[in-house]
Amino acid sequence: MQICKALFFIFVLKSVNLFMKIKLSAVIITFNEEKNIERCIGSLKNIADEIVVVDSFSADRTKELCLEFGVRFIEHAFEGHIQQKNWAITQAKFNHVLSLDADEAISKELETSILRVKENWNAEGYSFNRMTNYCGKWIKHGHWYPDTKLRLWDSSKGKWGGKNPHDTYLLDSGQKGTHLKGDLFHYSYYTVDEHWKQAEKFSKIAAKAYHESGKKSSWLKIMFSPISRFISSYLFHRGFMDGKYGWTIAKITYWETKQKYKLLKTYDS
Repeated sequence: MQICKALFFIFVLKSVNLFMKIKLSAVIITFNEEKNIERCIGSLKNIADEIVVVDSFSADRTKELCLEFGVRFIEHAFEGHIQQKNWAITQAKFNHVLSLDADEAISKELETSILRVKENWNAEGYSFNRMTNYCGKWIKHGHWYPDTKLRLWDSSKGKWGGKNPHDTYLLDSGQKGTHLKGDLFHYSYYTVDEHWKQAEKFSKIAAKAYHESGKKSSWLKIMFSPISRFISSYLFHRGFMDGKYGWTIAKITYWETKQKYKLLKTYDS
């Protein structure tokens, strides 16, 4: 009799948990994002039960704008994209976390998908496609789309990894992920000049991260890796379908890849 009661109690408890709406923390890291942060926070108002912004001491109006929205605003020194995002997760009140960059926003279709997930959470992580707006044009080809991102998860089942500045969330071994309908909108660069400057910055960060992980460069990599990247993006993934900006993106990607391996080579000198 006691065993039957215990089994019945477990059944009832699981049934309650199954139909109980989960609480969701939205976590954003920022630095000088006054141009983007309002759009990002606004897209979360129907989804998040709390919004946490971890800022690296912005010098613009980022803090002011965040406080106007009533988010929880925390300042923390930046030690790298991966390190900052992993620290930011620890500031969330709830285990279930939606992570966005400040230049991203949730589409209406994705909002609907996430609201359904909150009613019936049945995986450890959820991914969705990211579509990038480049100088006012939506990029739908090349390596920039569908650009699948895992951004919604149970934070006890994984952590941020990858190589700076290109972070990626990694679920623990054996954990299940599911893909959602709807795009995450990414407002990347407002001018081509911004892209060139970011490419230069990212090539330096990536070269340093590669060196610290023991990766080596060579003249063959400097010569052929950029060409391979260009051909893959512009031809195989049909970057040419995005017109002049498809060409610009492939060209800057070529340069950034070459610069990364050239800088990495200097560490061996």
